[in-house]
Amino acid sequence: MTSVLEVEDLAVGYDNHRAVDKINFDVQEGDLLGIVGPNGAGKTTLFRAILGLQKYSGKIKLFGLEDSNYRSLLPLIGYVPQKVAFEPNFPATVYDVVSMGIISNKKLVKGAKIVQQCGCCWNRIYSDLGNIKDKVLTALNTVGLESLKNRRIGELSGGELQRVFIAKSLVKDPLLLILDEPVTSVDVESQTKFYDLIKKINQENQITIVWSSHDLDAISKYATRVACMNKKLFFHGEKEEFFSNKDLLKTYTESSMQMHMHHHD
Repeated sequence: MTSVLEVEDLAVGYDNHRAVDKINFDVQEGDLLGIVGPNGAGKTTLFRAILGLQKYSGKIKLFGLEDSNYRSLLPLIGYVPQKVAFEPNFPATVYDVVSMGIISNKKLVKGAKIVQQCGCCWNRIYSDLGNIKDKVLTALNTVGLESLKNRRIGELSGGELQRVFIAKSLVKDPLLLILDEPVTSVDVESQTKFYDLIKKINQENQITIVWSSHDLDAISKYATRVACMNKKLFFHGEKEEFFSNKDLLKTYTESSMQMHMHHHD
């Protein structure tokens, strides 16, 4: 089976500083991959490179297509950044924001044809996207916000707002969903609901998910595979293998402490 995503010798540097240092990993169809690493480990930089927002060296392949050849597939990736900038007083409703995720049939069909040519066992067909309103309401129903569709976004809690942005990504039925530390500004109760939601999206909607966090408990409970990075990649594999390896956990904890101390120097 073709990998959804392959990263080979990926490196990103800023002003003689390596933010990501020659990392290699892959994401298989159906994965719920948790990427763990301390603040400053390069997780956001990695995602920006995958999305074509950041210059890099090395190779990135999406469904077997390399670099510039996969640009037609980028509309089929859902992305929720760590901090979503928006004006709280902007007179937009939940429905309005989610509908902004709709992209043209032409772009979707082009991307879907490329995926099918790769011979992937991907079961989505984009020949008829149906009614835009139906797509938005389906996405809102998936994240449990259909009853708030007319609510102003400035009136939402942190957890509700994060689910709105998930719905905005889901409305185009993505091949791959990338979530960058999605619960940073969300209370503990909402975090559990959110993680249950991404597990549901992964299993019921059959969407491959890559999600970054420094919450080892959440990764242990919800991820199927784990990648551990701090500029370099320390581990990539099955969750059980990572959490049963005391040396790996010690390395992760020590690197997290070093980054924490560095940030407070």
